[in-house]
Amino acid sequence: MSIKIGMHAGPQDLAFDEVARLWQIGDAADFHWISVWDHFYANPLQDRNNPCFEGIAAMAALAAMTKNVRVGCLVFCALFRSPGVLAKAAVTIDHISGGRAEIGIGAGWFEEEFRDFGYGFPSLSARLDQLEEALAIIRSLWHDEETNFKGKYYEVSQAVCSPKPLNSAMRLWVGGRGKLRTPQIAARYGDGFNMPYLSPASVTDRLERLIRRCDEIDRDPAEIETSVNLGFYLGDRQPDVNPAGSLVGSAQQAVDRIGEYVDTGVQGLNIAIRPPVDWAALDLFIEDVMPAFNS
Repeated sequence: MSIKIGMHAGPQDLAFDEVARLWQIGDAADFHWISVWDHFYANPLQDRNNPCFEGIAAMAALAAMTKNVRVGCLVFCALFRSPGVLAKAAVTIDHISGGRAEIGIGAGWFEEEFRDFGYGFPSLSARLDQLEEALAIIRSLWHDEETNFKGKYYEVSQAVCSPKPLNSAMRLWVGGRGKLRTPQIAARYGDGFNMPYLSPASVTDRLERLIRRCDEIDRDPAEIETSVNLGFYLGDRQPDVNPAGSLVGSAQQAVDRIGEYVDTGVQGLNIAIRPPVDWAALDLFIEDVMPAFNS
């Protein structure tokens, strides 16, 4: 069996040296990918004073402190920054990493951080509309000589993104759990489609929806890489995200469960590390689970 295994390590509820330790372990252990996430508060939200590092700065540090893995963010919230700023930041990080960067973008969901940091909390439909505009602008800035765009939320005139990404095929991921518009947006704009904390059955459903949406616009779905994030709870720890979208129990149980995801056809799987980090469980995963899929 083969699947690209990554690590999703949100920079929250940890001292930065612990975050860096996670990244360095992943970089040395043949992980394909390491990503951060984009939040202003640690989640699930228990105390607004719990530490949470900002996403762009964290991803830049990840790029500078690793040598082998793909580096990314799953996902940047489209509403937190202008698409031009995010496009330029991603290109800068790609150059820092030597061409290893990719980014994901989503519509956001964490209402408290939206409201507390002054973004209001638009309806899901409005957030998805704004996400689509942002994706169109970022794609153009990365690939076109000049970007001109006028929409409901953004207007860009004669914008030039220089330099371009080192990796001309730098992926722009669309991330989300939704059944309807998320696969549709991924089919239209995405180079990758990431699904967080879904069961194998739900992943199969989303992949089928993605293929149908690609057929509708005459796009080859093979152009879009796919991945799923899973909660990581080997040993005795109980999941604090969807148990159906988590790895739990023994190393063999993890191997068997990942095998179910391989059968769906998804191409990548990222274990989501939540604090406090169970370093022994991570070692167990690296030593007894990953070899079954890295052949």
